[in-house]
Amino acid sequence: MKSKKKIGAAGRIVAFIDIGTNSVRMLVVRFNPNHSYSILTRQKQQVRLGEGEFDDEEITPDAIGRTCVVCRKFVDLARTFNAEEFVAVATSAAREATNQDVLLTRLREEAQIDVRVISGLEEARLIYLGVSSGLHLGDRQAFFIDIGGGSTEISLGGQQQFTMLESFRLGAIRLTNLFLPENAAGPVRPDQYKLIQQYVRNAIIHTVQKIKKQKIDLAVGGSGSIMNMADIAAKALHPEGDVSASVLAYRDLRKAIDLLCALPLEERRKVPGINAERADIIIAGAVILETFMKELGLESITITSRGLQDGMLMDYLSRMEDFPLFGTLSPRERSVLQLGRSCGINEAHARNVTRLALEIFDSAKEIRLHDYGDWERELLEYAAFLHDIGSFISFANHHAHSYYIIKNSELLGFDQKEIDIMANIARFHRKKKPRKKHLDILDIADHEQRMVLVLAMFVRLGESLDRSHAGLVEHAEFVRAEKNEVVLDIIAQNDCQLEIWGVEAEQRAFEKVFSKHLAIEVIAPRTGSDVNGQKDT
Repeated sequence: MKSKKKIGAAGRIVAFIDIGTNSVRMLVVRFNPNHSYSILTRQKQQVRLGEGEFDDEEITPDAIGRTCVVCRKFVDLARTFNAEEFVAVATSAAREATNQDVLLTRLREEAQIDVRVISGLEEARLIYLGVSSGLHLGDRQAFFIDIGGGSTEISLGGQQQFTMLESFRLGAIRLTNLFLPENAAGPVRPDQYKLIQQYVRNAIIHTVQKIKKQKIDLAVGGSGSIMNMADIAAKALHPEGDVSASVLAYRDLRKAIDLLCALPLEERRKVPGINAERADIIIAGAVILETFMKELGLESITITSRGLQDGMLMDYLSRMEDFPLFGTLSPRERSVLQLGRSCGINEAHARNVTRLALEIFDSAKEIRLHDYGDWERELLEYAAFLHDIGSFISFANHHAHSYYIIKNSELLGFDQKEIDIMANIARFHRKKKPRKKHLDILDIADHEQRMVLVLAMFVRLGESLDRSHAGLVEHAEFVRAEKNEVVLDIIAQNDCQLEIWGVEAEQRAFEKVFSKHLAIEVIAPRTGSDVNGQKDT
């Protein structure tokens, strides 16, 4: 059932708190009146709530104390942002503790939050929701894994729906407590590692058999343990910087594990890329990942920073009345719309420019002015929608501000190359056409630089065709191409002289890009007759 909460004129600020076995995380979000949202802060603090618990299923008083202190500080911080609602959940350590009530009571009394203890399957669902909402999966099916301190959650699914959820009592702290001597300062012996690995294999074997019957197009891993192993593999094994921490290859995972196991704890803390606070539990977490990848035959896994908190946010959005950013929109559509609305773009103008730029793109392809496909068209669509977003900072040089905002925003579902291309399209949508020196510094390949020029030209035309921001031009399309000239038909119901002048101002830039003169014809939509009675040459 949808929430009946309303967003006031000043917005609504909500804090999402995730009390995990290893760390407490907080996400503070402002929900804006225009149905977008802004992330105000993300916080994380290690508390080791599950430390020592998994021997007798009781959280220690010290661990409860640490957790309450951190939660109280986080709540105080959220209140400085005027947070009016707190959504808090606790996971593995809390759900298995025999003294769970003690923890929840103290959190209520000391931090003034009511915490909901969620099941392993609900945790897996929220993680799936958080990760899948930030990926562009299309028709692909992905395997998702999140390794926590006390449990590991996996899911299998596509863009909008999961087909499998599982939670295992396997976590970095739990396995460290069970198999590695307390406060062990030495290396991890091969027999110790194999013992943990066999334990994990026995726990997951039936689920692995089910997953093997499914198609996996992509493997995605989140959580601190997985992200840290990717950092170690990138920085310790490839110090020259030629391997990104965004993807972790199985062969590099194995090498990184061998490196870590051979070192005593104090030396392990110094390994490039490692989070020193995780040095004592990182190997146990790595065993879980390595075993899953080996059993499923995964050669690599894509790393994500998204997880349970993001799932809590997405779940909250889905329960809000008439909130359009969740629903059936793809992650790309949702993140572009979200960014635009957060920066207060003129949405009507943005949609008109986008519509016109796409019409120009499609008709240009029909007359063989270019041979770009669906991927380039999609990037054009999003770049056109965001082309004026820099006005949020200042109208003067807003094309340069648009470049900066797009390039440095967390646009979900896009890779960095796609973001760079969209940022540069927006950058060159006005003022002078980019010179060779501008193109040489773009962090994209030569053929992509050419694509930026072409797509930016289409945005320039779309922008000119809505110069008055009044939606006067109903349609625009290339109708024919000759050796030295192409003809653009502009269909307008009313006088659009400003728009015509705007397109005429782009003729020289157009000729430099396409080596053809741009001719303009303005026709009325009902009769098809030339409004001006002549062709502009």
